[in-house]
Amino acid sequence: MELEPSNPDFDPKPDRRPKMPEPLPVRVIAINDSVSHAVAGREKEMDEFYVTVLGFARANDVSVETNFSVLIYHAENVDLSFTIREPIFHRDDLRPVQIEVQSLRVTEQAMIDREMPYTRQRGLAPGQESLVLQDPSGNWVEITERRQVG
Repeated sequence: MELEPSNPDFDPKPDRRPKMPEPLPVRVIAINDSVSHAVAGREKEMDEFYVTVLGFARANDVSVETNFSVLIYHAENVDLSFTIREPIFHRDDLRPVQIEVQSLRVTEQAMIDREMPYTRQRGLAPGQESLVLQDPSGNWVEITERRQVG
């Protein structure tokens, strides 16, 4: 099969439309933005965990209607917000924040390289695995791998 000869007069124009950013490689299993607490002085460790290991995007610190500083991490679907407080505070519950990453193996290797303690869980369904750990501020996190359907 022969190809048609190309048109020598074709001059492509640059696309001037604004570039759409790529979606972030991490999702939070939540309906709405999630709010929790972070220990004051651990902002660097929180950034290392959420941005470097898990792939969130860090937003600038914002003061909300209170006098507290807030750490905000963007996921593909919602935001994780952490109110920075002194170490003694009350947690409302101990449910983990559920986070989906593209590759559980890559995330696990990043945690091994940083010597972060975690527990590997296997579910009842075949292939259902997760990593459970505490972030640098003591919040429980459960990490699973995103399963593409289709």
